[in-house]
Order: sequence, then C-alpha cells, then structure tokens
Amino acid sequence: MELFPLPAFSDNYIWTLHNGQRALVVDPGESDGVLAWLDQRDLQLDTILITHHHADHTGGVAALREATGARVVGPAFEPMPEPLQRVSAGEHVDVLGLRFEVIEVPGHTAGHIAFYAAEAEGTPLLFCGDTLFSGGCGRLFEGTPAQMLDSLTRLAALPAATRVCCTHEYTLSNLKFAQAIEPDNSDLAAYTQHCQRQRSLNFPTLPSSIGLEKRINPFLRTAEATVVQSARNHEPATTTDAVSVFATLRTWKNNFK
Repeated sequence: MELFPLPAFSDNYIWTLHNGQRALVVDPGESDGVLAWLDQRDLQLDTILITHHHADHTGGVAALREATGARVVGPAFEPMPEPLQRVSAGEHVDVLGLRFEVIEVPGHTAGHIAFYAAEAEGTPLLFCGDTLFSGGCGRLFEGTPAQMLDSLTRLAALPAATRVCCTHEYTLSNLKFAQAIEPDNSDLAAYTQHCQRQRSLNFPTLPSSIGLEKRINPFLRTAEATVVQSARNHEPATTTDAVSVFATLRTWKNNFK
C-alpha cells in the first residue's frame, strides 16, 4: 500500500493511497492532476473521501466521478457535490481492505469530519482535512474555539504513531508561530530544522504524527505552562482555561507574520 501527497494549487495536498491496482484520494480540489497520476500508474480510482465542503477540497469531485465511476464519501451535514454517501460520527467506510472510522471534528467548518484507520499496515492513518495541521490548526470559519479545541483533543487522543495527513503545506509558517509561543522547546527546534531541510529539497513535510504534534503544536498544548504564559503575555485577559488559551492563540495566529 503506497501513501502519497499529490500537490495541488499553491499549497494543497490531495492524499492518495493505492495497492497497485485500486486507489483512493482525499479532498481532490482539482481533477486533472489526479487523473494524470492514475494514468501514469495504471490505477483505477475506487473511492473519494471528502472532509469538508470548501472548494479547494471538492472542486475535482464531479469530474473524477464522471471519469472513473468512483464512490464518493463525505460529511453528512455539509453542502456536497451530489451524489455521494454521507457519513457521520460512529460510522465507518471500508476501502482497499482498510476500515476508516468517521470522526466529527467541527471548528474549521460546522460539519467537518476526519477519517481514521486504526490498522493501516501496522501504523494508524488519519486524514484530517483542515482541522489539524502540523504545528497548527485550521481557522475558525464556522465553529467556535470550544468546538475546535474539543475536535483537536479528540484527535490528540489517537495513538502516538498515527500518521497525520493534513491537506496544506503550512508547516513552516506554523512552526514560526509555534516558536514564538515556545522558544525554548527543543523538540520544536529540531523539527523546524528537519522541515526546513525537507522544503529546501521540495519534499513534503507530511505526514506528521500525533505523538510529534503533542510535543510541538501549541494548539495541542494549551495546558502547558509555557503556552499559557505566552498567551497571557500576548492577551492579558486570557485565563488559564484551555478554551481561553486556545482562543487567544488562534486569534494571534490569524494576524501573525
């Protein structure tokens, strides 16, 4: 089974997984690159997984469905390119011999979902869309800080080895912000150097892992004393409550340069 992030637009990834014959793709914002990738490898597209409704994640769905006849699976409570199989928390999707659990993760959008396979050739696999990024998290377009923090907490509870397959190459900008929050975090410093090397070679920084994110991602570290203090230094009205800390961090990140 081969996992590969197919670049799209300026900083999107369309995650692909195949077994040498059949493939799945996640959040295809465009179709041409996916069709070329399938043709080059002589693969049949089996399933399209969608995490949320934004156009850079759904724009290629109709053309791919028409060209390949692939099954489309997406969130139950968001506007989607019909027809598709709609799923919500507690349900699962079987594809390529893997069972993906559906996890509801509202915050970036109101009905955002993630797909989690506990058994994927020995290492769990998470397709999390724009909820969790390496070193960061998605903007709150439709949800509240409390919702997003709850969603991130749910993802952080997954096994440490879980591969985190998010859909944007935002890692270096996220790590710049993370280092402003925790300048003395040695894990963060080492990871930043690694990601800088990856990008200098035009390699992806992803996938990350849940275990790594819990050590370096400030949005998963809202109970850490260093993160709390940085948030309160930036916005004195911040309390020690995790939602308050998260809200300050997210607002700060929105305008961080």
